[in-house]
Amino acid sequence: MTSVERHPTPLDVLRDVSLGIRERGRHAVTTPGITWTRRYRGKLLLTDCAVIAVAVGASAVLRFGTESLFSGVAGIAVNEWIIALLTALCWVGALGLCRTRESRELGVGAAEYKRVVRASAVAFGLLALALLLLDVDIPRGFFLIALPLGTAALVFGRWSWRRWLTNQRRFGNYLSRALVVGDRADVGYVIRRIHRNSGAAYAIVGAALCGNDTAPIVEGKSIVPVVTTPDNVALVAKDIGADTVIVAGGYASESTYIRDLGWELESTGAELVVASKLTNVAGPRIHFRPVEGLPLMHVELPSYDGPKHTLKRVLDVIISGIALIALLPVMAVIALAIKSESPGPVLFSQERVGRGGDSFRMLKFRSMVQTAEDDLAALLEKNEGSGVLFKMKQDPRVTRVGKFLRTYSLDELPQLLNIFLGDMSVVGPRPPLPREVADYEGHVRRRLYIKPGLTGMWQVNGRSDLDWEESVRLDLYYVENWSFTGDLMIIWRTFRVLIHPVGAY
Repeated sequence: MTSVERHPTPLDVLRDVSLGIRERGRHAVTTPGITWTRRYRGKLLLTDCAVIAVAVGASAVLRFGTESLFSGVAGIAVNEWIIALLTALCWVGALGLCRTRESRELGVGAAEYKRVVRASAVAFGLLALALLLLDVDIPRGFFLIALPLGTAALVFGRWSWRRWLTNQRRFGNYLSRALVVGDRADVGYVIRRIHRNSGAAYAIVGAALCGNDTAPIVEGKSIVPVVTTPDNVALVAKDIGADTVIVAGGYASESTYIRDLGWELESTGAELVVASKLTNVAGPRIHFRPVEGLPLMHVELPSYDGPKHTLKRVLDVIISGIALIALLPVMAVIALAIKSESPGPVLFSQERVGRGGDSFRMLKFRSMVQTAEDDLAALLEKNEGSGVLFKMKQDPRVTRVGKFLRTYSLDELPQLLNIFLGDMSVVGPRPPLPREVADYEGHVRRRLYIKPGLTGMWQVNGRSDLDWEESVRLDLYYVENWSFTGDLMIIWRTFRVLIHPVGAY
């Protein structure tokens, strides 16, 4: 008998890819997504309980003193410690009721932190109301210590676990195995977005494309095999052990397909996720409101003024004022370094476009030679930027001191004065040049609906390494969906980017 050579099938390729994912890292975790999620939530619960116990105990000692702790057994000041115990129990309960350990929110985005803060406020508010109704003297000092101390510690605990989880995911651990459904373009977009986010919770192990399209999808260094068609997703997902099925593009808008697939996946234990391009910009403003069995997708209109924006302005004034005073010695040293290297002014003033299309003079420390503007025309053909942006990784106009300042974004410090005066905000879209705005397409002008920022989504997601479309998408997402929690996360991530610069030139 002659042996027949067997060509590898898509499922064979998939098994090889899956094996590679499992073997990444020295201690790769290959347990199903539901299993590791349950274990991770258990760790969060234990951490939350420990943090609350320490925060409440420390606050009680600071407020009531240690004498009441030891005399409480004899009947003295027992009420104070009973209140402390009730506070801890209510706090733990509120974290559970507010679903702060919801699996869909773990490891990504600001929703987890928002829920922790909201649960803490709810716990103390309800407890204070109950004590008031029961005519019990409210220990205001204890509450004023425990609430901010415990909330900050809880957020820090969640952040620490997230850092650990993100680091594990870089080695292929603690990832849900995902199968993406759609046409080639939509599936490729989803894979690209997930791979770009190091904290994403998915390892893409296969794709389901319509028709006879069986060529693997190549995105960067990743090769995702096509393992089935959209009609057989549930069966293949069970065979390959997929924890999640992501439906993208046109298939995501077909309600009957989503409904039928959901029914078919019930026996597999896999989670169904719909990736709609509407969420690229309107994500947090999307809500589902069922009306007599009809699920309606409600998209809230974005708001560009009102009390929330007024409070943002107040915080801008406070932050920029404090920073200007605190960083004055640093800025003085930078000014001396610039002056000693090349002739010309220390500060560089450039016209930029702010909110509503109004122009203002943006300040920066001069990082180029004095004739930089005149030399630009000769360099336009060497532009390495994307879209309407001009960027060069090795710009000959940049001085040695300027290169250092740009690497760590120290040349942006004078913009704190622009923020204090009201032309800019601490967080916002990148401030564009007038010639850039002149080339804006219609939807891109929405970047001008709020004030530009000293930092923003563009700065913490790669800066000059971003392509034009991605830069626009991030800015529009921020313009329409910004929040105080999101701003705090961007500011925190900015400090990390300054220490480990990416895309700065």
